[in-house]
Amino acid sequence: MAMNRFFQRSVFVLSLGLLVALIAGEFGLRAVRAGSSEDGAYKQMRVYAEVLKKVQGEYVTEPNINDVTTGALHGLLETLDADSSYLTPTEYKIYKDHPLGNEAQVGLTVSKRYGYAVVVSVAPGSPAEKEHFSDGDAIESIGSQSTRELSLAIIRALLEGKPGSQVTLSVIRPRKQDPEKVTLTRAVTSVPVLSEQQYENSSILYLKPGVLTAARIDEISAHLKEMAKNGNKKVLLDLRDVTTSDEDQGLRLANLFLKQGTLATLSGQKFPTQTFSADAAKFVSDAPLAVLVNRGTAGAAELAAAALADNKRADLVGERTFGQGSVQKTIELPDGAALLLTVATYSSPGGKKLLEEAVTPATLVGPTPEQEAQDAEEEAAPAKTDAPLNKALELLKAKAA
Repeated sequence: MAMNRFFQRSVFVLSLGLLVALIAGEFGLRAVRAGSSEDGAYKQMRVYAEVLKKVQGEYVTEPNINDVTTGALHGLLETLDADSSYLTPTEYKIYKDHPLGNEAQVGLTVSKRYGYAVVVSVAPGSPAEKEHFSDGDAIESIGSQSTRELSLAIIRALLEGKPGSQVTLSVIRPRKQDPEKVTLTRAVTSVPVLSEQQYENSSILYLKPGVLTAARIDEISAHLKEMAKNGNKKVLLDLRDVTTSDEDQGLRLANLFLKQGTLATLSGQKFPTQTFSADAAKFVSDAPLAVLVNRGTAGAAELAAAALADNKRADLVGERTFGQGSVQKTIELPDGAALLLTVATYSSPGGKKLLEEAVTPATLVGPTPEQEAQDAEEEAAPAKTDAPLNKALELLKAKAA
């Protein structure tokens, strides 16, 4: 079995290389026609044909070239970034017929890392939280299908379904060697409410949005406007495990605290560069600010955190964020397949691409690898002390109101 998997993996890697060579050849061919290159494209195509002939004629068993090519196309797109995907005609039909977010869910936000699906964050009170899923868990398979062979769009679709239906996942926990089978019952989850607390004799207003929708940003704005009436003078914004993908709302959130300056830029090879600047009319509060982030902070929340940090408007506390922030384009292919291709990425005011570099807080606070390993071995509950929160409060207390 292990040897069979080795051969399958070998063919996959080989076919991926062939596809890369073919694509390189296509671009090279165009260059040749334009007179800017020599016969490199033809050499690549000859190599491709020769290697494919050897694979078909001498591989240990006769390979299914269609399956191998499909797997290679999945891998080829995923080598670009997690959000770029190749969808077979069947997968593309599923993608079009089942818009994400319209069905019951298990409470997992997922992406792909190292070929497999990985948990970005877990929704509070969800079926996944009840089964102790956490950020960083890898999903090896959904039912009988390996997530390595599935595009991210299809993985997300498979996690959704009718309320009460079940899905079985094979999960690899950090610091554990063997996968664990977990069956989740899909349920309709409600949008988390805006969490508000008062600290330090009501001098610090703590806000945890949970999501960054237009309505939630309006709520935060209203709380900030009422802040002075309640005696608050400082703000602690908790963006941990906020993974909503509406980047516009992340920019709106940053603008509440920034009267001027660049919020972010968006650019791509053929995508007109856009610069997003703070609008003074949307500015609300100049109160001292600290922001909590962790590895479950993604997308719009990362944009907000990066804008506030690079403009030196807030102290960032916690862990390095997930690393997400891009625009995808759907390109339909003649055979009914499609590409979901990343065409532009967001950068922080300081020029860091969120997709590549994420956001690293100036004040790093989180569990050490040793603590995570011990917790995993002992199946211990997370510590009751919220060290990042306490550190952020400490930084805010030291700031003049």
